[in-house]
Amino acid sequence: MLRGQGGVSKGSKGYARVTWEWTRSIIIAVVLFLAVRAFLVEAFKIPTSSMEGTLLVGDYLLVNKAVYGGEVPLLGVRLPAWREPSRGEVVVFHPPHDPEKNYVKRVVGLPGDTLEMRDKTLFVNGREMQEDYVRHIDRSGDAHHPDMRWQRNHLLAGRGDRDEIYGEDDGTWEGERRSYRDDYRPSRDNWGPISVPAGSYFVLGDNRDNSEDSRYWGFVDRQSIRGRPWRLYFSYDSSNRRGTTWLRAIRWGRVGQSIR
Repeated sequence: MLRGQGGVSKGSKGYARVTWEWTRSIIIAVVLFLAVRAFLVEAFKIPTSSMEGTLLVGDYLLVNKAVYGGEVPLLGVRLPAWREPSRGEVVVFHPPHDPEKNYVKRVVGLPGDTLEMRDKTLFVNGREMQEDYVRHIDRSGDAHHPDMRWQRNHLLAGRGDRDEIYGEDDGTWEGERRSYRDDYRPSRDNWGPISVPAGSYFVLGDNRDNSEDSRYWGFVDRQSIRGRPWRLYFSYDSSNRRGTTWLRAIRWGRVGQSIR
């Protein structure tokens, strides 16, 4: 059957309509995915053992980004937060020394807190913290660490009498403070007391003897905190894979666990 000049068959119209419906569905799906990823939930993988005991290498996390205020892509604008990070919460953030990467640690110090560690034990505002989630694997002594020198700018008066802490007293507080800073030799297991400045947080790994954290590179700015890990959606132990049976390497018991 012949069509007039410029005519379009019903079959062509139907094909165009179906194509548009599929294209529209894909566009909507992509936009929704990007919106959820930007503002609500994003997936992350644990690459190191710094949080072992709580999170393992090969754990895959769903992170709640809305709780602390999601960031609008390209604009750098933060949405209102539901609440602020709390002491003891696990958070995902950009570290100050490597802002392109995502780190996962536990918040131990809030703005205005005084922090100190004595022989692996953490003290917050003078109180010993009971941290059941902490893991220690190295019982040997530790030495002064040069990367911790940044703490000198945030030191407070230490324990004991001022003459014992600062040495010879020149009669002025600033003189004593300088002497104390010069003698300060922080280490992995012994440091502080230091004060957390406004708008900043202090984070530590639960695997305390094998964690690169705030002890070494400093405070985490509030704007660098991206979200709170919510649940494990997958966990894979590549070191436990036997032959070609990859299912053996899946940690089935961890899938679906909440993160505390």
